Amino acid sequence: MSDSLARRSEVSKMAREPRPRPTLDIADIPTYAIGDIHGRRDLLVKAEQAILRDAARLPGRKLIVTLGDYIDRGPESAQVIAHLMDPPPQGFDRICLAGNHEIAMLDYIDGWLSYDDWMRMGSAHSLKSYGLDPEHLPLVFPSGAQLDAFLRHSLPHTHIDFMRAMPIMLDTPSVLFVHAGIDPARPIAAQTDEDLVLIRHRFLESRIPLPKLVVHGHTPNDEPEVRAGRLNLDTRAYRSGRLTVARLWQGQVHLFST
Repeated sequence: MSDSLARRSEVSKMAREPRPRPTLDIADIPTYAIGDIHGRRDLLVKAEQAILRDAARLPGRKLIVTLGDYIDRGPESAQVIAHLMDPPPQGFDRICLAGNHEIAMLDYIDGWLSYDDWMRMGSAHSLKSYGLDPEHLPLVFPSGAQLDAFLRHSLPHTHIDFMRAMPIMLDTPSVLFVHAGIDPARPIAAQTDEDLVLIRHRFLESRIPLPKLVVHGHTPNDEPEVRAGRLNLDTRAYRSGRLTVARLWQGQVHLFST
């Protein structure tokens, strides 16, 4: 992480409002978790179609949990957000968790992250999806302050408000859904929002037993990563064309991809 990103992280960590942390008992609810989407609305639609086919034989209402990182890198960030703002498929509820890319976009909007640092996260693709040209805009607005003011005014407030309201995790009796993971040395109630969307090595390499199954994304792999106590669903959808889904029901996990 660059010095400027590290400073931004510390400032925004103190300034952000804590995000919601809903709890839910999913013992009798077929639950589908979807990994990092990153601007691939086409794959999100295919994943939902696969979920509907799989769920047709299962009883009652179902739940879809998206694990964050809906924007950047892929071509349709705005379209992914608009899709997730629409009602979920019939017979389903949906919970959209925040990822570090959504929080970075808000950090830029709120003035805690510079335009250049935001662009380093693949956010030029997001601007293009909103009909904005990240290569031409700095020529039109040679002043960074003017460029920032224009973009903060141009990005749709409904999308910004939707991202602001996203919970940071979903806690259930046997499974924790979160974007990046948890600090294994802390109880779930003591996890910081920063760790929940950014943690890697302290979580991935820890030998401390986890308190429950952690279903997460954030760290890309070629295949879904199945480990004792955790399940990583980030399969680089924006580049691989594989958006991975996990169905959790009756103590079992079933994996499938686009």
